[in-house]
Amino acid sequence: MKIAKRLALTTAALAAATAGTFLSTTAGHAAASDPAPAAVKVPAALEVPDGNKLTGVLAARGVQTYTCTDGAWKLLEPAATLSDKRGRTVALHSRGPVWVSTVDGSAVNASAIASSPKTGTIPELLLQSTATRGTGVFADVSYIQRLNTTGGVAPATACTGTDQVSVPYTATYTFYKSAK
Repeated sequence: MKIAKRLALTTAALAAATAGTFLSTTAGHAAASDPAPAAVKVPAALEVPDGNKLTGVLAARGVQTYTCTDGAWKLLEPAATLSDKRGRTVALHSRGPVWVSTVDGSAVNASAIASSPKTGTIPELLLQSTATRGTGVFADVSYIQRLNTTGGVAPATACTGTDQVSVPYTATYTFYKSAK
């Protein structure tokens, strides 16, 4: 698929996701009047190691884009907007995976280190930071959890050629930093 068409699909998917209703959550860059991030129920396999503290909880709405590779659907990239508890878009999530703050430009890249399958939806994940940049909300993030997932599963049907499909999903992303 040509890059222009892929960008158009991703832009359209993000625009549709942004127009949707966001889940109520607490932002990691919350103002002093906002309450501290709320604890989220986490499968044992996805627990963050001791010595890290929860610093942000954001709702995500977007798509998981799959591409046809050798007759099977393979994940190409996620594209999602993350919102705070007031429904304001505060970050974008995309291929890398990377999360970039739309408020302060800080970013975090991560790699999945544990997975917890869920029937009918993409799995919940524990990700460890591989790099951060900037001095904002994502600076020094050590771990990320993808929780409360809905949707996003690749089609069960076979594919041909260079087909691509974007499947809507939602999740809650939690962000942790070293407690030291």
